[in-house]
Amino acid sequence: MSRAAKPVAVGALVALAAPATANAHGVAARSDIPIPDWLFAWAAALVLIVSFVALAALWPKPKLEREHWRPLPGGIGRALASRPVEVACGGIGVFLLLFTVAAGLLGQQIPSSNFATTFVYVIFWVGLVPLSVIFGDVFRAFNPWRAIGRTVDWASGSLAGEPLPPPKEYPAGLGRWPAAVGILVFAWLELVLQDGDLPRTVAIATCAYSAVVFVGMAVYGVGPWIDRAEAFSAYFNLFSRMSPFERRGDEIGVRRPLSGLAQLEPLPGTVALVAVMVGTVTFDGASEGQLWLGTALPLTRTLDGIGLSPSIGLGIVYTLGMLLAVALVYGFYKLAVAGARSVGGGFTAERLARAFVHSLVPIALVYVAAHYLTLVVFQGQAIGALISDPFGNGADLFGTAGTQIDYTVLGADLVWYLQVALVVVGHVTALAVAHDRALVLYDDSRLAVRSQYWMLGIMVGFTTLALWLLSQANA
Repeated sequence: MSRAAKPVAVGALVALAAPATANAHGVAARSDIPIPDWLFAWAAALVLIVSFVALAALWPKPKLEREHWRPLPGGIGRALASRPVEVACGGIGVFLLLFTVAAGLLGQQIPSSNFATTFVYVIFWVGLVPLSVIFGDVFRAFNPWRAIGRTVDWASGSLAGEPLPPPKEYPAGLGRWPAAVGILVFAWLELVLQDGDLPRTVAIATCAYSAVVFVGMAVYGVGPWIDRAEAFSAYFNLFSRMSPFERRGDEIGVRRPLSGLAQLEPLPGTVALVAVMVGTVTFDGASEGQLWLGTALPLTRTLDGIGLSPSIGLGIVYTLGMLLAVALVYGFYKLAVAGARSVGGGFTAERLARAFVHSLVPIALVYVAAHYLTLVVFQGQAIGALISDPFGNGADLFGTAGTQIDYTVLGADLVWYLQVALVVVGHVTALAVAHDRALVLYDDSRLAVRSQYWMLGIMVGFTTLALWLLSQANA
């Protein structure tokens, strides 16, 4: 949901604080718990320090870089990766794409009553993250743009009777930069743009993005553009690298969990992409707290004083806030890299930045999981009703239009405990991944451990920040 849209709608800057703190993600205020919030942060930091010491003592050799992939037994892997299954999954993806656009353009323009908004912002954007971590790169199978591009290539070649001329070579320097920009724009649409959650806006944005993807595939080929530049393919693929399942060729197999992160090719723009992933969620959490509201209000009034309308002024403030959050995450990571470089080894800062960037993926995961936990659990239930009445016109196709959201599924205190657990486990995982890579880079294990002192500091900082943001949102 766009938190900028609600304050603008009231038409008065003085009312900014109240709507902006509305529980757009369904985060219920928890009751007073017997342990204060600050103690959680100290305990989490202690867990990270103990984990760091344990890794140094008990993890003397790299484990994640080794090859451990093996196909699923009994031909299951080949069956799941077969052409008929791939065509069926691609067809489902194309149908959902077209259905989302149709619902957004033709249905009621009430976000909570239209299939498009809930499907894109809840089921697709957030719901696919845990599925990717558990089952692997499922989005690749259902990716509608990939399915359409491959179909067009096949049909064009068949009609021409001869192979099509090869596309242009994808520029090496472009790397994942288009994907980083795409995720940043999507986050801006959700978090900043006024009426960014309106179904029609979602549909138009989907069509515009589809046009960009089609042009990219036409120029550089379906495979290169999907694998590197298509924002959601790159986004979900990063999470899928934590999964024990991986497709290789025409077969799906299993591998050691997290080992896929070690195989990540550090293309240009990868650090920026992960910084966007972490930074935008950080801003989303911060924008629900009183500190941000107390900052945004006077800044917006200042812009209003020079002649800008409240809506434009607020949009500028929120845009700058989101960019600042991304820049801070990027800067903190660069600080950790500079610290690692200072211990020796002869590596350049760029080499180290690319070498350790995969260790930030678990952090991105737990930021998403902790912050959007209640959004998926609560608002995700609405999809049952929206499937029966996708356009919001009173239909009841499957008899589930009257389904209500059960807000008692998770208690507020339980949500807090789960969020803390997710944050701590995620950052410990990030430490382990970074430690494993350090053992590969440095010949001396002691030097490898020393190189991670700064990474430990950054992890403690990220953990504390995450818990503080959650406490602000839940307060």
